[in-house]
Amino acid sequence: MIDLNGKKVLVIGLARSGQAAVRFLSNQGAKVTGTDCKKEELLGYEFERLKDLPVSLITGGYPEVKAGDYDLVIVSPGVPGNIKLLKELEEYGIPIWSELELAAQFIEEPMIAVTGTNGKTTSTSLIGYIFAKAGINAVVAGNIGIPLIQEVEQNLRNRDKKYWIVEVSSFQLERVQSFRPKIAVFLNLTPDHLDRHGDLESYGLIKARIFANQKSSDFAVINLDDPWLSTHKDYIPSRIWGFSASSLPEEGIGLCGSKVIYSCHGIKETLCSVAEIRLPGPHNLENVLAASAASLLAGIDKDIVAEALRTFPGVPHRLEEVRSVNGVRYINDSKGTNPEAVIKALASFTEPIILIAGGQHKGSDLSELVHKIKEKVKALILLGEAAPLFRKKAEEAGYNSIWDVSSLPEAVKLAHRIAQPGDIVLLSPGCASWDMFRDYEERGELFRAEVRKL
Repeated sequence: MIDLNGKKVLVIGLARSGQAAVRFLSNQGAKVTGTDCKKEELLGYEFERLKDLPVSLITGGYPEVKAGDYDLVIVSPGVPGNIKLLKELEEYGIPIWSELELAAQFIEEPMIAVTGTNGKTTSTSLIGYIFAKAGINAVVAGNIGIPLIQEVEQNLRNRDKKYWIVEVSSFQLERVQSFRPKIAVFLNLTPDHLDRHGDLESYGLIKARIFANQKSSDFAVINLDDPWLSTHKDYIPSRIWGFSASSLPEEGIGLCGSKVIYSCHGIKETLCSVAEIRLPGPHNLENVLAASAASLLAGIDKDIVAEALRTFPGVPHRLEEVRSVNGVRYINDSKGTNPEAVIKALASFTEPIILIAGGQHKGSDLSELVHKIKEKVKALILLGEAAPLFRKKAEEAGYNSIWDVSSLPEAVKLAHRIAQPGDIVLLSPGCASWDMFRDYEERGELFRAEVRKL
């Protein structure tokens, strides 16, 4: 553990994780300055509470800095890595960490970390659910919506946690130094956040930092069906335990007919049948395999894992059924923030679909999604900054059943008028939420509220 007492620390970005970092650092005796380019009234969450701490807060812009001003910088995941302030701090040689790295400095217990383009929250939540079924006191935190440093602070008071289960994003992994999970899970890689990372290779290599500090005694749980991962697995320093939804790995977990089988040291055991798994959709089968692998490697009994797979209800904002109205099912998939996630959501249903999509585009190619929309969607309702781009790509592909709306409540009302009994109304935006909402959770909560009014 590092000694932060008296250290001059700058926290850049004062949304949820930034605020948690400010509180933690202040309680550790650091001299903290928190800054955000947004004005104070736009920061939301619990920003006002920071004013009760002995810290300096600079909003509406960043401070001027010079060499020696700070001993350490913590940068929040939403802050782009190319801003002038960060470049200056790098030139001065000041250590720059993510909130993830700061938290890792204070974690002594074993950690399971989960990354990937899609399925992170479902897989992380399922692992947490399995640990709870096993009676193991574990933290579930990170990119899932609970700042890891917040949970670290609570654990420093109690020291009662046995395992840490952490969802990590590429933004968090950009600034890690010693972060080392005992079990690192990499689910998949498809184009996402290319507006920040540039290309798929750069994006993948940043996510692969989840393995960077692992040793041969640690484990890497990777998707053997993923093209990028299968061509980069030789660079992983830890022991690989693969998972596959199309075959049975020699060392790992996969399918043999209708059974989920895991293989370790040449011994094969049946976990459960595919039909027993409660989560719907082929993409969730991969999440189930990954979560099961991590849990088995952590020593959890296979019968407990199997029972959890039969009962796990899923996570909010991910293919979450809100209610049925006049024979129409309304599904909240607000966490579907890239085209690949929407494709997987569409593949989970056989009924006619009215799709609500759009938001802030992240640079991903829409071609495959548009092809799937032509195949599966009876009506496409668009909103947000990306609506014109979605419309253009859909029309170029010969799809014309498109409506534009100015708000999510308007989208829900329109879908209600269009829908017929037996249809699905699916909110799966394929975009970030930041053009209209604080985050995907706020977007999903509004969708739920509007559906409940119908």
